[in-house]
Amino acid sequence: MEKTASLHIRVNPVVKKQAEELYADFGMSLSQAVNLFLHQSLLEYRLPFQPHQPRFNAETLAAIQETKDIISGKVQTKSYSSLDEFLAEINTEIAAEEAEDEIEPLAA
Repeated sequence: MEKTASLHIRVNPVVKKQAEELYADFGMSLSQAVNLFLHQSLLEYRLPFQPHQPRFNAETLAAIQETKDIISGKVQTKSYSSLDEFLAEINTEIAAEEAEDEIEPLAA
């Protein structure tokens, strides 16, 4: 009989749950998936996938950073008590921008 060894790792609980659900769809447990990963690593003598980071353009990176700053509280944002209040402010801003864009006719 083959002996087994335990492997204890720390992972984010949300990631663990999502991975368990994913591998359950393949008919395997998380333990079986990790074993598969380890066996494939040994067969290929490398990581069995090409790790990479997604590449975002500068505008997307700035938006991601702004979102992180809002979530962390570094940037304060305005809140609204209702959708009507929000829409009224947006409409006021649009009207102001349109007024700025109007060109006055030349004097004769």
